[in-house]
Amino acid sequence: TMFMRNPVGKYHVQICTTTPCWLRGSDEILAALKENLGVGVGQTTKDKMFPISEVECLGACVNAPMIQINDDYYEDLTVKDTHEILDDLKAGKKPAAGPRSGRYAAEPFGKLTSLTEPPTGPGFGVRSDL
Repeated sequence: TMFMRNPVGKYHVQICTTTPCWLRGSDEILAALKENLGVGVGQTTKDKMFPISEVECLGACVNAPMIQINDDYYEDLTVKDTHEILDDLKAGKKPAAGPRSGRYAAEPFGKLTSLTEPPTGPGFGVRSDL
């Protein structure tokens, strides 16, 4: 069910384990969550601050693997990034949301491969006799 039947902690940690995230390492990210927080999926830390939920696609497949904590997405994660995010939250800091790889939003890691020229104007490619 998508209904929360128990109280949710202050930082609801949701990890995507759907195919794109799994292929890019969500198992390692989940292991880091369990190690750092000391609880498993469906459990909440003793201080009631961090529950872990395993969820289906969160819609950031291009930036996999990723987690959602409350309303913030943390993307392009490594195990180190995961520990940093959780440690910051435990210390009362708010880590910057978004890709952790340094790229902006869902831009490619390399140079652009499409839309590299200005768009053509109206009538482009239309026969002159029409």
